Amino acid sequence: MKRDYAFAAPNPSLTLLEPFRAAMEFAFQQCSAPREAVPGDGHPVVIFPGLGTDGTSVSILRAHCRQLGYEAFDWGQGVNVGPQGELGAWLAGLADRISVQLEKHAQPATLIGWSLGGLYARELGKLIAPRLRQVITIAAPFNGGAADSNASWLSSVLGGRAASIDPSWIERLRVPPPLRTTSIYSRSDGVVAWETCRHGTRSRLTQDIEVDGSHMGMGWNREVLDIVADRLGQHAGPWRRYVGTA
Repeated sequence: MKRDYAFAAPNPSLTLLEPFRAAMEFAFQQCSAPREAVPGDGHPVVIFPGLGTDGTSVSILRAHCRQLGYEAFDWGQGVNVGPQGELGAWLAGLADRISVQLEKHAQPATLIGWSLGGLYARELGKLIAPRLRQVITIAAPFNGGAADSNASWLSSVLGGRAASIDPSWIERLRVPPPLRTTSIYSRSDGVVAWETCRHGTRSRLTQDIEVDGSHMGMGWNREVLDIVADRLGQHAGPWRRYVGTA
């Protein structure tokens, strides 16, 4: 049965602690060893940054993917200032630009998106599915409730540009791409409501994975990096769901 999650704002105390928690996660990542992972097969990985950030914010995640043996690069569009103009047309243009980047790669790609970047990754997963292997989102609030105010939810997700968004986009964003899709989320996220980062229905192609971490530190959170490594290591054939550490 499909579940509607009532939109709830993050705990204010968690929001205030976000910078400190992210700094602690960075320190832990720097002094901890990554979990052993399957060597990468070289397939391309495109990483989409969150609102107000650029490729620098995902540099640790990008370097992690490269160290594993993947052709990782960021979206190549500079600072993510949110969609410009009509959302559908803007996403179609982004899909065209990413497709051009993928033309030189023979293998299907993985798309990874952090926060707002995760919404881009999911929507591109629908537009260019034949070019892709899977989509991984990190703290991406795609599942706002249908009963929620369009302005209150979409405004927070799309950087205050919700006034001109067709209400049907709420339902569209909730629909996963037609390929393997992993959503990584944290109940202690101080920026987005964790409930909106989970799928409403269980599917053989979707999995929601909970970690302990801040929103701002997700890009270098050790748990997140280990999950990304595990998901990237999934080859063609039946999809093995993530089960965590032994």
